Amino acid sequence: MAFFTRQFIRGFSSTAVRNVVIKQVTVIGGGQMGAGIAQVAASTGHSVTLVDTSEDILKKSVKGIEGSLKRVVKKKFADKPEAGEEFIQKVLQKVSISTDVGSAVQSSDLVLEAIVENLKIKQDLFGRLDKLAPAHTIFASNTSSLPITDIASPTSRLDRFGGLHFFNPVPMMKLVEVIATSSTSKETFESLMNFCKALGKTPVSCKDTPGFIVNRLLVPYMGEAIRLHERGHGSKEDIDIAMKLGAGYPMGPFELADYVGLDTMKFIIDGWCEKEPNNPLFQSSALLNKLVAEGKYGRKTGEGVFQRTGGLLSLSH
Repeated sequence: MAFFTRQFIRGFSSTAVRNVVIKQVTVIGGGQMGAGIAQVAASTGHSVTLVDTSEDILKKSVKGIEGSLKRVVKKKFADKPEAGEEFIQKVLQKVSISTDVGSAVQSSDLVLEAIVENLKIKQDLFGRLDKLAPAHTIFASNTSSLPITDIASPTSRLDRFGGLHFFNPVPMMKLVEVIATSSTSKETFESLMNFCKALGKTPVSCKDTPGFIVNRLLVPYMGEAIRLHERGHGSKEDIDIAMKLGAGYPMGPFELADYVGLDTMKFIIDGWCEKEPNNPLFQSSALLNKLVAEGKYGRKTGEGVFQRTGGLLSLSH
């Protein structure tokens, strides 16, 4: 009987996933990333429930979505203001908010978290939701650096778990990294890829390796720029100018590090270094550690590698 039950559940799960077309989406986390994902999903006809811990946070999220939509409409409906307003209202009607995550996931095809980058918090969340969400529901994380396999480990739906790494600002950035673990089913992966395409995004397939593709290349690049400066081989300003004019990059590595957030950069590097302590690309630096310890995270705090004074950049000392 036990064997029959396992086979039935396995067969049911596989069939459910195979037929999933993602229409109902629950986004957990009403911050900039979560709100951006909710906006894009609602703009493309998906029904979205945005979840966070308080009504105040969610009201700010919806206000942010409305402001972002107004900027979109200003360009897209420049000559048709009435059509633009209609578009905004149509999108906002597709977004509902909730502080009850258990209730929110009960009719979801996809549950996507965009919460704090803390492995245990993510594991606890998905471990609880695994018991509440329907069998067909796909779980996904928007993590930029944590292993999807580790996040998924407390659940019983390893075949229905993947990564969807969006980029900030979500409404503007076209790329989504779609991450499959060794347990992610082909059906789940295809559902996630199709969902991204339905959002108007360009998905790329990634393995569950540190940093996936973009951050795996980008973070060591920024780290090596810092070490290059620490060795006395170039000033911060000259390194940034060199990469912008010589490589055609829109930002140099130091300006980019300030944009990403030095605290975020340090968090990613420290996590990778813990797993691969002998990898030279995953080593931190004295300058990075010093700036983060001083609370100088970059643009979000007004000072990082560069100071921001009256909208102008100047070198920090």
